[in-house]
Amino acid sequence: MANKIKNLLISGLKQKVYPGAVLLVAQGEDIVFFHNVGNRAVKPIPLPMEKDTIFDLASLTKPLATTLATMKLVDEGLLDLDKPISCLIQPFPWKDKADITPRLLLNHSAGLADWKPFYLELRLPTEETKPGLRHLIMQEPLYHEPKTVTLYSDLGFMLLEWIIEIVAGQDLSSFLNATFYHPLALETLYLDQITRDRVHERQSYAATEYCPWRKEIIQGHVHDENAYALGGYSGHAGLFGTALDVFTLTTALVKIFHGSRSGLVSTETVRIFFSKQGIVPDSTYALGWDTPSRKNSSSGRYFSSNTVGHTGFTGTSVWMDLEKNITIIFLTNRIHPSRSNEKIKEFRPKLHNLIMQELGYGQ
Repeated sequence: MANKIKNLLISGLKQKVYPGAVLLVAQGEDIVFFHNVGNRAVKPIPLPMEKDTIFDLASLTKPLATTLATMKLVDEGLLDLDKPISCLIQPFPWKDKADITPRLLLNHSAGLADWKPFYLELRLPTEETKPGLRHLIMQEPLYHEPKTVTLYSDLGFMLLEWIIEIVAGQDLSSFLNATFYHPLALETLYLDQITRDRVHERQSYAATEYCPWRKEIIQGHVHDENAYALGGYSGHAGLFGTALDVFTLTTALVKIFHGSRSGLVSTETVRIFFSKQGIVPDSTYALGWDTPSRKNSSSGRYFSSNTVGHTGFTGTSVWMDLEKNITIIFLTNRIHPSRSNEKIKEFRPKLHNLIMQELGYGQ
């Protein structure tokens, strides 16, 4: 198994799918393949990829940070998924959004726009930056009527961060550290804060893009411009971590899902969040998590329908087959030095297919 997968990872390097990658494959709690290839940086100087390289996880922030915090608040009875956000945010002058709920935001069916370049309008972070941005989002017209269309939305998760702060009474980073990251001893999983020094040495990180806006190669701070302008993170981006810490966290969730672990959150709550909602017909989204699409899924052909996962813009992904108990964490720096490289879209499902075939599930 190992040789075939290593050869495919090396072919990804030769095809310039990515400068470097870390791949972790597990059956249950047992890691059956863990390998690094290529470089974590090629500019300004080459640095080899290591298994403990820290990645900008990009939109994995959505399931592994914002969704996690929401899950905890729901589990403790502090947040109702179906209570309109107009009951939580006061005052609430935006009538067109009064009936939007946390469930709709988590499910990408609230009718909000997908993305806006807010960073071009914001002064770099002050105490007023996030409140100002949240009001800009609320002033944006809805793209669709809620519950009618699925549109993957960064804006929805920016609002979820706001709701978490209101209900939890503390910022998202502090809440996650107290409820999940520190109890699980996740030493590298954290939300970025650009007003502070990097948590680890710059060279410990996988580099991302040469950013024309910031005029530098980004390494050790968040790539996403909106998250950067907000101080390093928001509900949609800003999470950093290693493959092993992502595995530790996802394994805990899978064990809770199967009822073989207690603490953190309840099995019932995890199962709700891992379930497709059926709000919009044919939508693949659960709550904060995606599930495999029938055609052209990034998870490939062999994951069961009882699977959850997510991808991140920087070249990161995690897929967990809850039926077969297989987890694949694939972290790359495919946008280094430029985001124009999209070869991973074709490569990732090919890799997933090979892994599942080698594990005996390629039927």
